[in-house]
Amino acid sequence: MMELKDTAAMMQSADYKERFKAEYYQTVIRYEKLDAMLQKWDNGELNFEPTCPRSTYNIQIKAMTDYIAILEARAVMEGIRL
Repeated sequence: MMELKDTAAMMQSADYKERFKAEYYQTVIRYEKLDAMLQKWDNGELNFEPTCPRSTYNIQIKAMTDYIAILEARAVMEGIRL
């Protein structure tokens, strides 16, 4: 599985397609981590007390889901293979 650090060089590329891929991968990585946290929360397995109410995290994960879908649509339109 790719980690955020694996996308650092891509973010500095002169090629916008490489930067686009990095943005997509970073968003997916962050989404997956948040989703895993929310699953642990639902299962009573968190080892900390979240500061924000669950509804705030629900809004965030929905926005991330929408953003990923937009990036995937753009990738198709722009011929960027993810």
